[in-house]
Amino acid sequence: MKVTLRKRNQGGKTSLYLDYYHKGKRKTEYLKLYLDPNAKTKDDKEVNKKTLQLAETIRAQRQIEIQNGVYGFRDNEKLKASFTNYIELLTEKRKDSLGNYGNWDSMLKHLKTYIPMDITFAEVDRKFVQGFKDHLDKDVKTKSNQSLSQNSKYSYFNKLRAALKQAVKDGIIPTNPAEGVDGFKQGEPQREFLTLEELQAAVKEECEIPQIKTAFIFSCLTGLRWSDINKLLWSEVQHSNEMGYYIRFRQKKTKGAETLPISEQAYGLLVEPQDKDERVFKGLKYSAWHNLKLQQWMMRAGISKTITFHCARHTYATLQLSAGTDIYTVSKLLGHRELKTTQIYAKVIDQQKKEAANRIKLDL
Repeated sequence: MKVTLRKRNQGGKTSLYLDYYHKGKRKTEYLKLYLDPNAKTKDDKEVNKKTLQLAETIRAQRQIEIQNGVYGFRDNEKLKASFTNYIELLTEKRKDSLGNYGNWDSMLKHLKTYIPMDITFAEVDRKFVQGFKDHLDKDVKTKSNQSLSQNSKYSYFNKLRAALKQAVKDGIIPTNPAEGVDGFKQGEPQREFLTLEELQAAVKEECEIPQIKTAFIFSCLTGLRWSDINKLLWSEVQHSNEMGYYIRFRQKKTKGAETLPISEQAYGLLVEPQDKDERVFKGLKYSAWHNLKLQQWMMRAGISKTITFHCARHTYATLQLSAGTDIYTVSKLLGHRELKTTQIYAKVIDQQKKEAANRIKLDL
């Protein structure tokens, strides 16, 4: 696109304006700058000269803005891009984080049921955003024909908002159409965990995939997330006379550097140390098949709860609090940034205490 500075005589003055031309389309921008066509004195001619220089500076700036794709016709071209394809690209970028990727992928599937035909950025407005929120709230059903949980709605809608926020950063849309649309409130999460007796029963049972059993129990004894166990290297498992065994690593989720003491029993689950750059848990996989084998292992142990790998971390937290470890220490062991995240587990313990108190009943 070319930007040209032009002049037009208007009511005894010469108005300066910019002429934009691109692919057969033209637009103008009046600068509200004027020249005196009858300037005769040196001072009047100097004013005209400075005004013309200012107009030329604006013209040059507009040309740079266009080349950077932030003004005029090129913006219109960006708005014609596929919004669905953009979401797909953002989803693919999160493949290294299984939990996060799963949430983005689910949001994308719900988005495609909301708009079976493709949609451009130009069509994404506040009404569209509100419509997607209503779709999640009223229309979407799970495989068991149940409405989405409060936390699922909260998560999927926030993914859409994050995508629109990123589109603003990428210079595709000027403003975020999700602003002004209230999100879902986050529900109280259901944190399933094993009691000490249940964990002991699971330890005594065999699992079809021994590596899953070892990693799960290791998580129950250390509180490590799946993502951190999966990438754990032998170089991160260390020992000192002062601290005993500990793990020095960087959390994949929060990127925070952590030093986590582990028990001798947890260390004893591991095989003989290998090369420092080798993974501790080789061949560990996360899939629907492996989750099924994990659940079958629990069922053989007489546990009817729905248990996923992340329940091991919940188990560690609740067992620590049940054993009397103060909540601040548990928070640090879990690598939580905020104490309120750990307080959810404290509520679970309080509920257990309440249930225990009500077990003793007398006929009075």
